[in-house]
Amino acid sequence: MGTKLQGRSAVVTGGGRGIGRDIALALAGEGAKVVVADPGASRTGSGSDLAPAEEVVAEIKKHGGTAIANHDSVTDFAAAERIIKSCVDSFGRIDILVNCAGVLRDRMLHNMSEEEWDTVLSVHLKGTFNMCRHASGFMRGQRFGRIINIASAAWLGSVGQGNYSAAKGGIVSFTRTAALELGRYGVTCNCIVPMAATRMTLDEDVKAKFKRQFEEGAITKARYEELVNMPGPEFIAPVAVYLATDAAANVNGLVVRSAGGTVGIYSEPSIVKIIHKDHRKGEPWTVDELADLVPKILLAGYVNPVPPEEQKK
Repeated sequence: MGTKLQGRSAVVTGGGRGIGRDIALALAGEGAKVVVADPGASRTGSGSDLAPAEEVVAEIKKHGGTAIANHDSVTDFAAAERIIKSCVDSFGRIDILVNCAGVLRDRMLHNMSEEEWDTVLSVHLKGTFNMCRHASGFMRGQRFGRIINIASAAWLGSVGQGNYSAAKGGIVSFTRTAALELGRYGVTCNCIVPMAATRMTLDEDVKAKFKRQFEEGAITKARYEELVNMPGPEFIAPVAVYLATDAAANVNGLVVRSAGGTVGIYSEPSIVKIIHKDHRKGEPWTVDELADLVPKILLAGYVNPVPPEEQKK
């Protein structure tokens, strides 16, 4: 076992499977005491299976580590508090929080139900808030903490995943705000955008979806091959461990891409083109002025990514 996280205590939500499992094992492998939090729901959020979290705990203990399981749901505000308190009560403090819990309810916008929207937002976005809300008080008090949220490239937009994209985009924005609020207390908050083959991203139904998108021209052949040949979640774990260590004490508010052997940082959002009129003179833009100048200046070089199809005659 390593010692980079010796004396630290961690909570990993969604720690029973996939990316969360590998992160929990990697944190423990560097000496952290770990709460493996996972109710064992299916990829759509239904049902419960206590075995995955218990199995990860058993594996950590087999290798000489310390871990306990928790089966509460991150979607419930009070239950999220119990998860954090289980770490504090068992290990004396909460140093590291990794929010991996997630579900999928893919559907095109015009067919998506309210329940499909609410379920995905509740697990991903509300669940991330719930956990951070309860952990942040302890971390502020001890003037140390590492929060690592898991987003997705879907935050840039993903066909058939309006709910998931909205949740992950919300997590990115939430992460940046949490970093601004907590940084002065020695608490960092960063976001990982992973690409990894898990039951969430690469089961047979997902493979069929990717194939259909390729055949319909929605994605390129190169993108299709990238998606169906994703690397495993073990490539994500070292990035999460790094962000949890003292070596990353001044890494805060970043969105980090981790995909196989690739690790990168997303650019900071910025305004790249402007047109300006002095509002102090009380003259707002006219529609005609905008219709003239926006295409010439703001949209120079712009191409509609999804133009309307030609009507069939």
